[in-house]
Amino acid sequence: MNAILIDSSVVLDIFTADPEFYLRSLSSLAAWGARGDLLIDDIVYAEVSVGFSRIEELDEALYGAGFLGAPIPKEALFLAGKAFLAYRKRGGTKIAPMPDFIIGAHAAVAGIPLLTRDPSRIRHAYPGLRIIEP
Repeated sequence: MNAILIDSSVVLDIFTADPEFYLRSLSSLAAWGARGDLLIDDIVYAEVSVGFSRIEELDEALYGAGFLGAPIPKEALFLAGKAFLAYRKRGGTKIAPMPDFIIGAHAAVAGIPLLTRDPSRIRHAYPGLRIIEP
């Protein structure tokens, strides 16, 4: 299966018509969507949900735009915990969100690229992960 995991930053670029990143994110999604599945996981679903009043509206927006849900395997959750711990031991800030580590671990465990605008912590935590920036 050709697939890519999409981070919430890219989804939000589209849904909010971000003036700086909309066109780049849209272009990346179009290019990757032509090759395979555009996946979002539970974390991305939750992060994007804050902009919607009803679950039906969120589902229509996400799935109508061609995103497919991909559950997070427990192996990815375990790996994310270890990566976050290593990050903290290196002096990483407490405000760094665990969700970024979970999303990165999900892509790493699934063996698929991650499309994100926030690659810094993820790149260091998962050196073999293919990270695509729009």
